[in-house]
Amino acid sequence: MVAVLLDSMNTHFDELTDPRRQNANLLHPFSELLTIAISAMICGADNWVAMETFARSKEKWLRSFLTLPNGIPSHDVFNNVFAKLEPLVFERCFIAWAESITSLMPGEVIAIDGKTVRRSHDRSNGRQAIHLVSAWAGENELLLGQVKTEDKSNEIKAIPELLELLTIEGTLVTIDAMGCQKAIAERILSRGADYLLAVKNNQPSLYEAIQDAFFEADDEVFHSQFAEDCVDVGERAHGRQETRRCWVCTDLDVINCDLSVWQGLVAIVVVASERTVNGETTEEYRFYITSRKDTAAYYLTASRRHWLVENQLHWVLDVAFDEDRSRTRKDYGAENLSVLRRIALNLLKREKTEKVGIANKRLRAGWDESYLLKVLSGLAS
Repeated sequence: MVAVLLDSMNTHFDELTDPRRQNANLLHPFSELLTIAISAMICGADNWVAMETFARSKEKWLRSFLTLPNGIPSHDVFNNVFAKLEPLVFERCFIAWAESITSLMPGEVIAIDGKTVRRSHDRSNGRQAIHLVSAWAGENELLLGQVKTEDKSNEIKAIPELLELLTIEGTLVTIDAMGCQKAIAERILSRGADYLLAVKNNQPSLYEAIQDAFFEADDEVFHSQFAEDCVDVGERAHGRQETRRCWVCTDLDVINCDLSVWQGLVAIVVVASERTVNGETTEEYRFYITSRKDTAAYYLTASRRHWLVENQLHWVLDVAFDEDRSRTRKDYGAENLSVLRRIALNLLKREKTEKVGIANKRLRAGWDESYLLKVLSGLAS
C-alpha cells in the first residue's frame, strides 16, 4: 500500500522541482519532505515547527517507507523549501490531482468564491494578505483548484485564470455578483460549462431592469413572464423558519436592457428567501442570469449549493485548520502552506468511514497510523 501511495504521489507531483541548489549539502530528499508535509498536515500540523514535531514523534513509522538518510528534517528545512517552491506549479499539480479523484456529474454546481488568509500580511515589507479564489464541487465535496490574487478586487482577473485550468464541461458554474462580468460568462461557456451569475448593483442597468420586470408587472403579466416557480419550506428549528421560492423567466423581451451582450443568456432567475426568527419575519430577493435551460427546482437547489463553498471549505479551513491565524509569510510560504491544507482537506473529505468532523478526523489520523494510511490512500485514486 505505501509503495503504491508513494508512486502515486510522485506521479501527481512530478512537475514540482526542488527549489534548493542541487549540491552535496542536500540532506533530505525533496519527495520525502513533501510526503512528510502532507502527512503532518493531515494530522494537525499547521506550521513548520509542528511538522518537525510530527515527524520526530512518527520517526519509526516514517522509516518504514522513507529513507530519511539524515534523520528528521528541521522546521527550518520545511520553511526554506516551501518558501522557495514555485506556487503556480504546485497549484497546477494540485488541480491535476484533484481532477483525477473527482467525477463531475452533468449539471453539478461548481461554486467559485474568494477567501483572504487574514494574517498572512507582512506590513513591514508592504505585503498584503494573500487572497485565494477557489472552485468547490458541492456534490463531490472537493476543492477542484485555486489561484492567488493580490487582493479581493482582483478576483475578476483571477476567475478566468482559474477557469482555464479546470475541466468543468457540463457543469453549472455559480459566482457571486463580483464575477458577474461579460468576459467571465464567455470564459465559462468556452470551457463547456453553463453559468449562474448573481446580479447586483455592479451591473446597475441589468439589475434595475430585472427588478422592474419582476416587481412592476401586474398579476396577469407576472404569471405569464415568471411562469416557472418552485417553493421550498425548510424545517423549523431553534426558533427559525425559512421559506425559499424561485421563479424562472425565459421571455427575455420583458427585460428592458440590452441582453445581447451576455453570451448564451437564456433565462432570468429570481430567488426569494423569507425568514422568521423568533417571530420576526424578513424577506430578501436575489437575482441571477443563466445560460442553462432548467427548472425552478433545479435553480433553487443550485443557488443554495453555491454557499457550500463558505460552509464546507472556507469555514472548515478557518475552524479545523486555523488558517486565518496562520502567520506564515516568508516568500511563497503562505501560498504553498495553503495548498498543503487543501490537499489534506480533500483527502480527509474523501475518507468516509469515520463519521466525525474534519478536526476530529485530523486527531484520529495523528493517533492511529492505520487510519492515516487510509486517508493517504486517496492520493492513489
